[in-house]
Amino acid sequence: MNSSLVGNQSGRPFCLLAISYLETINFCLLEVVIIVFLMVLIISGNIIVIFVFHCAPLLNHHTTSYFIQTMAYADLLVGVSCLVPSLSLLHYPIVLSESLVCQIFGYVVSVLKSVSMASLACISIDRYIAITKPLTYNTLVTPWRLRICILIIWLYSCLVFLPSFHWGKPGYHGDVFQWCANSWNTDPYFTLFIVVMLYAPAAFIVCFTYFNIFRICQQHTKEINERRVRFSSQDGEAGEAQPCPDKRYAMVLFRITSVFYILWLPYIIYFLLESSNVYSNRVASFLTTWLAISNSFCNCVIYSLSNSVFQKGLKRLSGAICASCARQRVAKDSCTSRSKRSSNGCHV
Repeated sequence: MNSSLVGNQSGRPFCLLAISYLETINFCLLEVVIIVFLMVLIISGNIIVIFVFHCAPLLNHHTTSYFIQTMAYADLLVGVSCLVPSLSLLHYPIVLSESLVCQIFGYVVSVLKSVSMASLACISIDRYIAITKPLTYNTLVTPWRLRICILIIWLYSCLVFLPSFHWGKPGYHGDVFQWCANSWNTDPYFTLFIVVMLYAPAAFIVCFTYFNIFRICQQHTKEINERRVRFSSQDGEAGEAQPCPDKRYAMVLFRITSVFYILWLPYIIYFLLESSNVYSNRVASFLTTWLAISNSFCNCVIYSLSNSVFQKGLKRLSGAICASCARQRVAKDSCTSRSKRSSNGCHV
């Protein structure tokens, strides 16, 4: 990537991906395409999720909907914030200095991703309580406790990344800015602080709760099948072992968690390697960063589509939109036919 620096001194734009620069275009083509594409996906996907939640009141009766909506709003803001590096890559004039914009952008995106990660951990805790303590779940998990938990998530995320303005960049959200890539370094102690305060606890909570959920579901499935075989043998019928619905739900959670860590693991590994001066590469920095940011599109889509109530709300919403479009088309056609008849009557 030294060629990028040399090229920048000769008047070329600062591009992280060397293949993105074209002689006929005075901006970083590939970076802009990737960021704008993700921005459109993230914004449109999360707007649909938020709109469905507001149009389907039944979804608000599910406790996980509080955290899913929190993720949706945080991920929507991530998509909106992607407009900042897009304008920078297009050489759009920015009023503030590049260093300040770089720091603010890195801080804001880090806070929003922390909210999203913490919400994932809270969803796993909520499901763990629902399966381990189903009789006392409604008394333990109440709406006002959920609101307090969401408020704590936002405050904690803002406080954890606040030292980034003095200790160094919190991640690689700002490397599209030249000042971020060349001057804003990551302090290894701050990296350790972020890992201990955010990444490690969130990963431990998710792994612990989903592992126990899966184990409990396997136990429930075994007990249900044993009872079914016992009763069917008494009736003289052959009993078939059928999977428990809880186990199917656990598999959905396992797939969701796998997607999350597939997208985030390269970013965390590179974050640790670069901060410890083991490995540094701008192409890897850019790709791992925006791969992790793409999780903002996957988060709510996967969680919401695994919810049968959300699917019904989405079908009702799409049906209402189609019906409204059909009524408008019929009204327009009727108005057109009336105008034609009136014009024909004038000529008679």
